[in-house]
This record gives sequence, structure tokens and C-alpha cells, in this order.
Amino acid sequence: MRVKLLPLLLCMALAPLPGHAEDLMDAYRQAIANDAVLSTADAAHLVVAENVPQARSALLPQLSVGLGFEQIHGGTGSVTGPNGNIVSTGSAGHTRERDLSTTLNQPIVNLAAIANLRAANAGRDSGEQTYRAALQNLYVRVAAAYFNVLVAQDDLDVFRSYEDAYKQEFNQASTRFKNGLAMASDVSQSQAYYLYIKSRRITAQDALKDAQRALEQITGKPTGTLKKLREDLPMQAPTPARAQAWVDAAMQSNPVILAARYTVTADEHRVSAARAGHLPTLSASVQYGKFGSWSSAVPGAAAYGPGVTTIGLTLSVPIFSGGLTQSQVRQAIARRDEDAGLLESQRRQAARDANNYYNLVVDGIDQVDAARTSVEAARKSLASMRAGYEIGTQSLTNVVFAIEQLANVQTEYTVVRHQFILNKLLLKQVAGTVDVHDLEDINRLLL
Repeated sequence: MRVKLLPLLLCMALAPLPGHAEDLMDAYRQAIANDAVLSTADAAHLVVAENVPQARSALLPQLSVGLGFEQIHGGTGSVTGPNGNIVSTGSAGHTRERDLSTTLNQPIVNLAAIANLRAANAGRDSGEQTYRAALQNLYVRVAAAYFNVLVAQDDLDVFRSYEDAYKQEFNQASTRFKNGLAMASDVSQSQAYYLYIKSRRITAQDALKDAQRALEQITGKPTGTLKKLREDLPMQAPTPARAQAWVDAAMQSNPVILAARYTVTADEHRVSAARAGHLPTLSASVQYGKFGSWSSAVPGAAAYGPGVTTIGLTLSVPIFSGGLTQSQVRQAIARRDEDAGLLESQRRQAARDANNYYNLVVDGIDQVDAARTSVEAARKSLASMRAGYEIGTQSLTNVVFAIEQLANVQTEYTVVRHQFILNKLLLKQVAGTVDVHDLEDINRLLL
């Protein structure tokens, strides 16, 4: 079933759009109104849909009206007089002739046109599925871009925090050195670590700016402060709890596969249309015409002859076209085989993706839990190292290592928990079942 963009835009126009995206649904509303990729896909599928009425027109009546007018100067000629008699015009003046005709043609048998219409219908269905795939891809692109901003923001916050921590270690090492409680190497080492983490903080800052611009590219609006993913995420396994069930769903509902399947169907009809180039066509026609002439040399001689109606059937039998038809058949078959190969590739890719994302979601539950536990352990380790450094039982190197370790595990924890939610969305996209309600469910996880 075709997904229409206009009703969605009208519904969303009822709600005021904020100046920047505050949550995921705000970003989605802005994206569906402004995303250039989706609007291009919408226009493309409308272009393909127009092939249907164009192909249908070859099977419908064709009506034309013609009016011809000629003026002949000099020479000799004749016109029909007022009493119906033929009057010579001589060689003086001019003669005017007017020809009025109306022609109606109706194809009766044209197998090539019928096959082309069927191909156009299948092509339209393929275009609608391609647009549906673009719309589903928008859901994922918006969520991924939104999460990338959140991850980049968390990453920057981590480096800002630990830049401060490294700076404190550097200041403490300098103070301890002045008091004779630390070596000069401790000061140099802490300064080196501080400058290193400062450099990473600048890199993280640039990464955040780029992530914001990536979201702006989709929404067409500046990115403001975004709501973040809450800590207590529902860690639920996919339903149904079998990878093969998701593979089967992908084979039945994935719009990319459906579009490719319709394309192969269209190719089959184009093969039939090409082969029909060898077959005769039959059409009926009705023509009505009137002819009139008058001369300046015979005043009052202008008159139309009686109207003539012609009804007939035309049978056209192709005999030889220089090898054109055979070449068109071979070309259509090759195009069908090419698209059939693409269909099989997409089926295999979808099966692989369904298995992969299913496993990522299932394994992601333990991965998020392990990352959370790792953060807690790293925090305790850092606290212990700092306490030991204060009393002289731990070196500055160990403290710095503990700080870096906590920064790394916190970054990892941020990435895996956002990726877990995104993988669930990607799994539904592969299955062809993702819709706006999935974004609403994710939006409820934001604070």
C-alpha cells in the first residue's frame, strides 16, 4: 500500500514546530518536512507512477482533428459552383482550398501495448516500495543522527571531566614537588597527560559539532539541547525470539526486496512486449472529412462538397525490421536477468542483516550490563588509586591510568546503550515493520 507524504505533513502541520529539536519526535517532524533525501524519493516515485497512464493511453481511443488551408495563385483550375456544377477559374486571380477532417482510432489487438501497461503497473508498485523504504530509512537516519549527537555530547562531557581531573593531578604534583614530596618527573608526566587529554577533548568537541551538523542536514533546522537517554533502559530481547522468524519477515515485508521483486515482474512483462513485436496488431478507425474550394475569379462559387465518412479496420503484420525486434528481446531478457540477480543479492543481504541485528540485540543485553558494571568497577579503582597516591602507596602513573580507564569504559557504556536501542530499530527496518510508533517508543525513553 502506498504511503502518502502529504497526509503526514498535514497532520504534523497542526502541531507547532520548535526552533530546534528538543527530543526525537521533534527531530522527526522537522526531518519529514525538510529532508531532501525523502523529498527526492517522493518525487522519483511520482515520476515512475506516471508511466501507467502513459502506457494505458496506447490502448485507448485516439481522436484528432485536422484543418488544412491552401491558396493557389495563377494557373488554371476549377471550383464547384453554386448549383454544384464545375466552373473553370481560368488563369486569373487565385484559388483557395480548405480540408476539414476528424479521425478516431481505437486499438483492438495490441499485445505489446498490453504487456507495456502491465510492466508500468509493476514499475509503479516497485516505485511505491522504494519510497516506503526511503521513509523507513528516514526513521533510522533520524534516530542514528540524534543518538550520534548524544554520544558525542557524553564523550565530550567525559573528556571535559577528566581534563579537569588531569589538571588537578598536575596542580597537585606541582605543589608536592614544591614541598619536596614529589619528583620533577611526576610534574612533567602529569603535565604531559593533562595536555594529551586536553587535545582529546578538543577532538571530541569537533566531533560533537559535526554530529550536530549531520542532524541538521536531515532536519533542516539548527540543533539545540537534546533530551538524553534515561539510565534505566528496558533490556528486552526481540519478539519473536528466533532469528529465522525475522529473516522470514524480511523476505515478506522488506520494501527493498519487494521493490526488486516488482522490478523483475516488470521486466518479465517487457520481455513479453518485446516478443510481441513479431505479432500483428489490429485497430479500427472512423474518419470524417469535408473539402471545399473557391476562386476569386468566380464570385459566389465557394462551396463545400458533401461530407465523407470512412470506417475501416487496419491489420498490421510485421515482417522484417532489420533485426530490431530480436535485439529488443535479447536486451529485455538480459535486463530481467540483471534485476533478478540484484533481487537475489538483496534477499541474501537482508537475511544476513536480520541474523546480525537479531544477535546484536540479544548480545547487547549482556553487553550493556557488562559495560555498566565496568564503569562502577573503574570508579572504585580510581578512588582507590587516588587515596593510595595521597599516602604514597600508588604512583601518579597508576592514578592517570585509572582515570583514562574510567574515561574509556564510560565512553564504551554510552556507545553500547545507545547502539542497543538503535539495533532494535535496525532489526525492524530489515524486517520491513519499522514505523513512526517505534520512534515514539524510543522518545519515551528520553529525559
